[in-house]
Amino acid sequence: MGRGRGHRSGKAVHCTCRSDVGLLLMRLGIGAVLMAHGAQKLFGLFGGGGVEATAAAMESMGFEPGRESAIAAGVGETAGGALLALGLATPAAGAAAAGTMTAAAAVSWENGLFTQRGGYELPLLLGLGAAGLGLTGAGTLSLDDATGHVLDRPWLAAAAFVGTAGVAATVIGRRNRTIARRSADSAEEQPAAE
Repeated sequence: MGRGRGHRSGKAVHCTCRSDVGLLLMRLGIGAVLMAHGAQKLFGLFGGGGVEATAAAMESMGFEPGRESAIAAGVGETAGGALLALGLATPAAGAAAAGTMTAAAAVSWENGLFTQRGGYELPLLLGLGAAGLGLTGAGTLSLDDATGHVLDRPWLAAAAFVGTAGVAATVIGRRNRTIARRSADSAEEQPAAE
């Protein structure tokens, strides 16, 4: 059974299956939320601070250098979200968005799951949703399907997710070392001040 085909009474028929409509809705929802968050970081839209304010926030969270981190996060969210919504290069888009959300979740990890306590609930849902779409594919209502899946190949999915996992682990590791260094520096300064 190929893409975009369903079964009725044992016969294969062309159809827009419920799963394709479901994938479209997931892509549009997840993609739109990611793009909005990216637009906050890059352009100051939707109440965001733009690159400069985001850079300062990134620095305070331990992501150094702040400006480059802000741009990388903004591009990961905006481009990943746009590509997911369009259903184009879905494995790479899903991996990029999932990697960005993994770093965002790391910031909130100590606060627990729930958003009202500053937790990682939203990045977790967006990241898992993006990863799921990247692995599953965009369905027939997508540019990937319209272009013959040139940018949606199994090897591309594997490369995108392995590469993104490596980058996310490196970024989170650097952030954790920065936080640890700042904590140690702060502890050394306190006795001198007393």
